Amino acid sequence: MEQREVLVVLFDGVQALDVSGPVEVFHGAAQAGPAAYRIRTASLDGAPVRTTSGLTLVPDLTLAAAGPPHTLLVPGGQGTRTPDPRLIDWLRANAHRARRKVSVCSGALLLAEAGLLDGRRATTHWMLCDTLAARFPAVRVEPEPIYVRDGDLATSAGVTAGIDLALALVEEDLGRDLALTVARHLVVFLRRPGNQTQFSAQLAAQTAQRRPLRDVQQWITENPAADLSVDALAERASLSPRHFARAFRDEVGMTPGRYVDRVRLEAARRHLEDTVDGIEQVSRRCGYGTPEAMRRAFLRVLGASPAEYRRRFRTTRPPLATS
Repeated sequence: MEQREVLVVLFDGVQALDVSGPVEVFHGAAQAGPAAYRIRTASLDGAPVRTTSGLTLVPDLTLAAAGPPHTLLVPGGQGTRTPDPRLIDWLRANAHRARRKVSVCSGALLLAEAGLLDGRRATTHWMLCDTLAARFPAVRVEPEPIYVRDGDLATSAGVTAGIDLALALVEEDLGRDLALTVARHLVVFLRRPGNQTQFSAQLAAQTAQRRPLRDVQQWITENPAADLSVDALAERASLSPRHFARAFRDEVGMTPGRYVDRVRLEAARRHLEDTVDGIEQVSRRCGYGTPEAMRRAFLRVLGASPAEYRRRFRTTRPPLATS
């Protein structure tokens, strides 16, 4: 079997988890199955680098000494704000030699600075999506997904999304069972699909300023199977339906209907992930009424049916040894 070299670019101000998360995934895959990955780290001059959290990472070699890798992984961190021009030059001259180019979090800014994202779909940490789009208008920025695949290019959102992306790459290389074995070993409960939003329903929305609307938001979260029509929610907030709908949209940043849709989808996902309840039971508990209604919602937002969503995260493969 082909051994795929993963070359991780290091620089001062790199985010430690952007490095260690994907590295642990690829290392775990090599332990659990065939030795399919060789992981090496490199910096411009081969000297140790200081991470944003103060840890010191010692690279294996200099970037100049690195041959063409199978997967080039560019992490993020505060060091991407004012990158060393030599690093950008190296990426511009050498990244195309990698069969697969991957960024984690703000590492997408380094790829964009080197012109590697022009005309491509990409994402990054939600706080930096506007910056990426403004500085590099040729990049097709997708702010919601936790990772985006575009041919030989893969970009991910912040920190833990790099683990999700690495697991997806392992699945592509070595199969679903092995990827899920690694996920279990790392106590990553699930490998999330890439088009899953970076936010939960509550984080994606604003918190209402007025107490009655905040209470309604909380009640929706706790009671997804209840009658969540505008009329019912307006009555709970002691407002007229028209006034409630307008105030909710103004303060929360989305319509009541859209907020309810997000909460119900999130609740259904959690049930599928955390329980063995049947699809019909989950659909009732989460307010969909019928499995077909839930299936349509999953396909529209996640691109997978509830059954497929659950199946992706099941494996019969034994767990990795812990020693």
